[in-house]
Amino acid sequence: MGQQHLAAEPGAEPVTVALVEDHQVVVDGVRSWFGPSPGPVALVAQGPTIEAVRGVTADVLLLDLNLNGTMVIDRVSELCQGGQRVIVFSEHEEPETVRAVLDAGASAFIGKGRATRESCLETILEVAADRPSVTPPMAQAIATDERPHRPQLSDKEREALLFWFQSMSKASVAARMGIKERTVRQYIDRARVKYAAAGRPAPTKEKLLICAIQDGLIQPDEVTIYTSLAARTSPEPH
Repeated sequence: MGQQHLAAEPGAEPVTVALVEDHQVVVDGVRSWFGPSPGPVALVAQGPTIEAVRGVTADVLLLDLNLNGTMVIDRVSELCQGGQRVIVFSEHEEPETVRAVLDAGASAFIGKGRATRESCLETILEVAADRPSVTPPMAQAIATDERPHRPQLSDKEREALLFWFQSMSKASVAARMGIKERTVRQYIDRARVKYAAAGRPAPTKEKLLICAIQDGLIQPDEVTIYTSLAARTSPEPH
């Protein structure tokens, strides 16, 4: 994403970020990425420990995993359960580490080794808007995850979910697939049952989409608004 797409909308409030990082050079680098105000993202607090930013109101918490020589993976769940959107920002990009923080509730994982200003800001903006975000370390962790809690969806189940995620009604999905509407509902319900059985309940459309993207079943760029053939071929109004 180019820098021009990351400018703040006129009159829009910036996304606020609290940074937990114990290396000043990294703090300075992140601050330079956010740039002067007004911008799309604003750093409102930073400190070398989680306690240093406790009580700060921020849209997103950007968290290093290794603080003063101690890994804080076990703190991620606590932060997420407290209602905080957590993005882990770490050099520890091993798939098992990435999976551990995602399982604990982290919204995204940014690898320090390959992060750029544009990719970092894009992830922060997506997470702040509660949109699913899949970064390269997350994609690798997902692709190499062979644990049984990853539900296996059939091709038809995945196809029905994809069309449904593209803002199509279940009736439209049925017409597109050439099946009955009740069959579409069965496909969607079956996917929900599989996720619930795996200990990852997805009762809403948004939660089901996030789970499907996290597992690599749906790619983020596939989730586009579907335009019907009739709408595409109808004449432009004069």
